[in-house]
Amino acid sequence: MKCVSISGEKSFVLKNIDVPVSKDGSVVLEVKSCGICGSDIHYWVDGNPVGLVMGHEFAGVVVDPGSRKDLVKGDRVTGLPISPCGKCDACKHGMPQYCQDTWSEAVGLALTNPGAYAEYTSCRPDMIRKIPNNVSFDAACMTEPSAVALHAVKLADIKIGDSVLIVGGGIIGLMSAEFARLAGAGYIAILETNKKRGKKAVSFGKINEYYDATKEDSIAKMVTKTNGGFDHVIECCGNSPAVSEAIMSVRPGGKIVLVGVSMDAVTIPTVVSVMREVTLQGAIAYTPEEFDTCLKLISEKKINVTKYIDDLVSLEDVQESFERLTSGKDAAVKIVIKP
Repeated sequence: MKCVSISGEKSFVLKNIDVPVSKDGSVVLEVKSCGICGSDIHYWVDGNPVGLVMGHEFAGVVVDPGSRKDLVKGDRVTGLPISPCGKCDACKHGMPQYCQDTWSEAVGLALTNPGAYAEYTSCRPDMIRKIPNNVSFDAACMTEPSAVALHAVKLADIKIGDSVLIVGGGIIGLMSAEFARLAGAGYIAILETNKKRGKKAVSFGKINEYYDATKEDSIAKMVTKTNGGFDHVIECCGNSPAVSEAIMSVRPGGKIVLVGVSMDAVTIPTVVSVMREVTLQGAIAYTPEEFDTCLKLISEKKINVTKYIDDLVSLEDVQESFERLTSGKDAAVKIVIKP
């Protein structure tokens, strides 16, 4: 089967590998849609690990149902890419994202478990979910990033009328705005360095205002607008400037949820953090219940995820798509691969 794997720094290779077979009851599926995730970009930039077939935001058709007796060949499915042990305290308490094994065999994140940047992939049987009949493959593959955003917004604990700042206009930021609005946020702003992305974010209708992160007076304007700072900041970039901007923009006693991840050390203004008694809350992935909730919300049309998809591309176009997403000049936030 055809797949795309990392071959070096900012480099992919299109190659052929064996079609996966069911092992330990895993479900094998033909990939119909796979989203490009921001975390995938980190691996691509670093060029490591070489040989990794990424792709953990997937939807497709069952080829081999494995041990799932309720599935048959041809069923439409998506799934959680994680591989928790199911035995540790975190797993027993419904928080498998904390399990030490969760990422060890994760689909598209481990060399031993090739992902959906390919014609076929496989997933643990207990992580597979049937796609409702009214949900397209493209919409279904958006369940995973939606769940990341839902988890972050739940941790923020937004109340009706609260003000929320989203730092970073990628798909997690945009979906966080969706859920913040559902939670009752009264005012939502976005801070973004890419002017095209910032203006585009407002056009979707969930965000009230865009602030240009490249302008020195943006933070002062936001603090003035919110009478002392935002109640909540959801930081979706992970780099030092973004985290610092989040801290400088939140009100005294406010909360910042850190979703973005950087491979580099991050410097934070500790004096401001201490004097304002700011809460910094990390957010990793999601629970199975949050994943299921997002799939249900998509099916019930309470959230529209396909409007955020900018382009559908083939495996042959993956390299160009990554270059586009990292150019800093394009407004694109979500590209879906159609193997």
